[in-house]
Amino acid sequence: MQRILIIGCSGGGKSTLARSLGAKLGISVTHLDALWWKPGWVESAIEEFRPRVAAVVAGESWIVDGNFSRTFDIRMPRADTIVWVDQPRLVCLWRAFWRAATQFGRVRADLAPGCPEKFDPEFFRYIWNFRKENEAEIEAALATFGRQARLVRLRSDAEIAAFLSSPAG
Repeated sequence: MQRILIIGCSGGGKSTLARSLGAKLGISVTHLDALWWKPGWVESAIEEFRPRVAAVVAGESWIVDGNFSRTFDIRMPRADTIVWVDQPRLVCLWRAFWRAATQFGRVRADLAPGCPEKFDPEFFRYIWNFRKENEAEIEAALATFGRQARLVRLRSDAEIAAFLSSPAG
């Protein structure tokens, strides 16, 4: 595993997994949220975001954490491993809520500077509807762009821990 893409619902543990895997393998981690957001929670234009993503995945080894389906065509073909963190939505929602409550006003390491943690009802709706609105698109992208990669689908904290402790993970 040298080029690892980690996807899945917010609150599922993608960033935590990415950091742990990066430390274990000695591979740099890029959080797409940090590339996408500008200070004040301003979105980047897709035309400026895609080249940034392409530059990251042009390297020989990387871990990229994030969905951003408009860049699956750039990232998935380069990945040798795709990890789909597919936790239950109540787990994801609770963790995102807890994160917002405990980190409110602070900027997390996996976000861009100037983007402090906040309560965002629209974000919570995104999490609630993630599987219904994104699963088919992810599966289609995997079939189209990610066929060459090893797919690992992790559905619980126990599966994530087992993956991290395995020689392959």
